[in-house]
Amino acid sequence: MRSIRVRILAIFAVLVIAGVGAWQLLPSGDADEKPVTVGTSDEVTSLDPAGAYDAGSWALYSNIYQSLMTFKSGAVVPEPDAAESCRFIGQKLQTYQCELRDDLTFSNGHKITAKAVKYSFDRMIKIASDVGPASLFPTLENVVTEGRLITFNLNARDATFPHKLATGAGSIVDPEEYPADKLRTGDRADGSGPYTLKSYKAGEEAELVPNPGYQGAIRKSGGPVTIRYYADSEKLKSGWDTGQVDVTHRQLPPETLNKLNPGDPDIRVTEMDSAEIRNMAFNVRADSAFADKRVRQAAAWIIDRGPLVGDVYKSTVEPLYSLIPQGTIGHGTPFFDAYPSPDPAKAKDLMADAGIETPLKVTYGFSPGGATVAEAAEIRRQLEASGLFKVTVKPMEWQDFQKAYAAGQFDFYTVGWLPDYPDPDTFSQPLVGRTNTLHNGYASAEMDALITKTLEFSDRSRTSATFKDLQDLVGEDVPLLPLWQKKDYVIAKTDVAGSQYLSDGTGIWRLWELGWI
Repeated sequence: MRSIRVRILAIFAVLVIAGVGAWQLLPSGDADEKPVTVGTSDEVTSLDPAGAYDAGSWALYSNIYQSLMTFKSGAVVPEPDAAESCRFIGQKLQTYQCELRDDLTFSNGHKITAKAVKYSFDRMIKIASDVGPASLFPTLENVVTEGRLITFNLNARDATFPHKLATGAGSIVDPEEYPADKLRTGDRADGSGPYTLKSYKAGEEAELVPNPGYQGAIRKSGGPVTIRYYADSEKLKSGWDTGQVDVTHRQLPPETLNKLNPGDPDIRVTEMDSAEIRNMAFNVRADSAFADKRVRQAAAWIIDRGPLVGDVYKSTVEPLYSLIPQGTIGHGTPFFDAYPSPDPAKAKDLMADAGIETPLKVTYGFSPGGATVAEAAEIRRQLEASGLFKVTVKPMEWQDFQKAYAAGQFDFYTVGWLPDYPDPDTFSQPLVGRTNTLHNGYASAEMDALITKTLEFSDRSRTSATFKDLQDLVGEDVPLLPLWQKKDYVIAKTDVAGSQYLSDGTGIWRLWELGWI
């Protein structure tokens, strides 16, 4: 998730490649262009796509790596990028084929082949990093290649498979640079995206320069970009206030966002709806204090989202009562229906029914940053005020935190979630499926059956009723408790163009849209 500084040739001619409708970015001239500097408090877990499944890492991947498919800004259906074409074969939605473009090379000059695509998927599945994206492909049986043809054989219907190919999990890597059975380490990355990684200092800065060899769906030539990574929101605010960055995205402090004036002539403010959510995840393993769902239901009766929304986040978020956020097919209000308002008395009855001696001692994990410290204090206050819980809070830095919750070290923990692609499936299988990325031990045959059913239809509107049933089951089992949904904010200096296109809800960070007026 970080780092950049740069001097580079940056005047480009755009050339249409005959017969395929894609474009190539060609350097012309020797003029230097000042990089646009973007500040963020997100983190990069790994430069290797097999080793990360988080917003900061994938934001970087969408610029330096290429996938077979991608999303146009605001689109809900993916289109070919590294592929010339892709399609399901037959009516079963269990065989998906792509034909790879024949003019692709990695940034190091090595040719991209269908075998490199297969290698990328095989190694990701084999490595199966605890904080990696392998869990996104539970239906993938195998990958077969013949010439430039790549065939993905699935073990079940999966209408969303093309969407998953368009994510950071579908990043194509060079077999000569990325080991087959372990993650690549170091500060280098070799991809074929619209940018190359010129330099990288973990947690500090990344330099991105336009990739003159890029061939794919993006039709705009970007200029150089510097990404500066800040440890928390306050440090990001300081970077903005002191002119260290030209654009900020994710996340300024809530107090700052709340006071933004879109009419301010000195800055450009882009505020848009977002599907970003935050959940309280419960460890449901047998040795956890929340193994009994009645204890989880009791917590659901206690948590009051009002103070979180108003006091902690200064009304820059909205209360969420659904696994699937507003604006997404299948959204409902199962947690409002089942737990309409805080009721400690009902929580007490559930704890008594479960035979739990109170106050129950529980450990709470979270990664500090922005308002999460105040959020943790408020959640602890509410749980302990009920007299039913005694909470020990364990803050950890992001990468340690991911490993800790995957290992079951907390009884519950709070985690934010950004959609991988514009489909409700991105909130179901990855969060409540048997191989979910929360690693909370939740597994339900009924839930798995509902998830499988939602993947049967290419017409996603036909899944609404099933997603309602799925969310009702989440409200009953409470493997997680939705807390809030937030808006997305991009703040830029007035001489920066394209900041309004940087983020659009598809999970892709469109750095190539940025430039100088």
